[in-house]
Amino acid sequence: MAVRIICIKKDEEVSDNPYLAIDYFEWVNERINVNGITDRTQIHDWIKDGNGEAYIIDASGNKIYLIPAICPQGNKYVKTVVDETITDNLLLLPLCD
Repeated sequence: MAVRIICIKKDEEVSDNPYLAIDYFEWVNERINVNGITDRTQIHDWIKDGNGEAYIIDASGNKIYLIPAICPQGNKYVKTVVDETITDNLLLLPLCD
């Protein structure tokens, strides 16, 4: 199953790792038209261990898949880029209401 991330909910505290500031993701399964909300660690585990797929659509209409990652402190998160020097389109998504 694949879901499209449509917005993110961030913690208002400043974090060294902007991905860890994301509390949860709002998503839609476009194939069956179902919406949901999943927290950061659950979506990480679903992608890494559950063979799930999550993606965003960038400003140009490209589908970009999320990849699981773990920071040096052991916190789980997801991102869309392999190279940290490139802007991650996930962080550019609108904030959820």
